[in-house]
Amino acid sequence: MVEFLVLLSSAVIPPLILLFYYRYRIFTAPPFFRLLLLFFCGAISGIIALNLQIGFEYVANLVVNWRRITYSIPGIALRQIIEIGPIEEGCKFLAVIIPTYYFQRRYKLRPSTIFLFTIVVALGFTAQENWIYLYYNTASILDRSIGTPVHALFSAPWGYALAMRLNHRRNSLLTAWLNSVFCHALVNVLSSTWRYLPPVQFLSYGFFPFLLWMFWRMEQLLRRVEGKSPIQLISAHTPHIRYWQMGLAGFALILGGNAIFGLFLLGRKLSPLNWQDFLDPIVLWYTVTRLFINLNFAAIAWLIYRYLRRQARRRYLS
Repeated sequence: MVEFLVLLSSAVIPPLILLFYYRYRIFTAPPFFRLLLLFFCGAISGIIALNLQIGFEYVANLVVNWRRITYSIPGIALRQIIEIGPIEEGCKFLAVIIPTYYFQRRYKLRPSTIFLFTIVVALGFTAQENWIYLYYNTASILDRSIGTPVHALFSAPWGYALAMRLNHRRNSLLTAWLNSVFCHALVNVLSSTWRYLPPVQFLSYGFFPFLLWMFWRMEQLLRRVEGKSPIQLISAHTPHIRYWQMGLAGFALILGGNAIFGLFLLGRKLSPLNWQDFLDPIVLWYTVTRLFINLNFAAIAWLIYRYLRRQARRRYLS
């Protein structure tokens, strides 16, 4: 019973923390109880998506040797594009649009409220997925905690498009949904490449930078639905300076993303140890050096970001 409660808490608490964060960050957020209902809808959509995936794979195995096909990188990509991405993003979309239309008939929902609905449903989906992974012991608590915001990052494009569409602003909902499916598939493919030998394994170094970019994109979309101007990093007018700034922004993403990746790997290696093991000089030296290297990468990425922001402010004020 105690183990069950620990697993349930580990699956639900991280998504709920993010729910609280965005609930109090967005000024137009509805009552907390209503958000909990949407969180529950997201968990139900996760159960439905899981069963649809099981049904899809059963049918696919009757036609071809689907399980064998999905062992290779092209097979993994195919599975993500035609099965995982569409099913999961489709279930989340329905879990958002059905209650949204219901509330839209009774209230005049703001774009930021609809965008928040998308985030909350995605967090509920994540909680259900966390439970499955932890219950069957196919991922650690650290792995699932790190991945808590990922489903919200996937769904941000169609959440933004839906918020704009329901407020009578033209936006391509289908294009945004397909964008989410593609990003969902790409992230899952990148997260699978670490199990292969080089050079395929090197693709895993794009995993966290891509997640960091998607987080940046979600924050920008959130600013738009709140009526704020997006944060500008690329501010130059001449092509060669713009390319220079774009290169710096990409370099910052690579450094920052892989700094997070390095800290994640460090946490994964240290998590099985007892606290007495940290007194060992070898373990202590390894921990300190890895922390120093990754925090330096993160600091350089932050300095590049601050430089680009300062350049954009100067361009705006001049």
